[in-house]
Amino acid sequence: MAEAVAISVKVNGRLQQGLVEPRLTLADFLREKALCTGVHLGCEHGVCGTCTILLDGQAVRSCLMFAVQANQAEVTTVEGLALNEDTLHPVQQAFSDCHGLQCGFCTPGFVISVAAFLEANPDPTDEEIRHGISGNLCRCTGYQGIVAATRQAAATMGGKSR
Repeated sequence: MAEAVAISVKVNGRLQQGLVEPRLTLADFLREKALCTGVHLGCEHGVCGTCTILLDGQAVRSCLMFAVQANQAEVTTVEGLALNEDTLHPVQQAFSDCHGLQCGFCTPGFVISVAAFLEANPDPTDEEIRHGISGNLCRCTGYQGIVAATRQAAATMGGKSR
């Protein structure tokens, strides 16, 4: 068994420190140590996108990283995306308004992915939206509500929403 490694990660604005086994995934660290249960584990191969988080502002699959790789980094999960306790992030609000979810299992990964996508492309076309969300899988919705939510969030965040 490998020796535990000390790490320090800022998760949703709070410093999380601890000793972890080198083989512990970032997803498991976030769920078990930081208690961020919005980070879902689906395929655990980086295909489904349910474990997507922001690592230093970039969308990444937390199931494909080891927690030790996030040492000294800043992580944002769906729990930390809201503007404050009373105000959802525009993407979260749009998913609610546009019914961009059904069972909800994939939703946290989609919300994070869409937030990162809109930071890079604030005024996407529907085709660009579909390409932007293509790395996340949903088995329930047919994606129409997710595309509509992305369009609404883009408009709310300053894009024109075509």
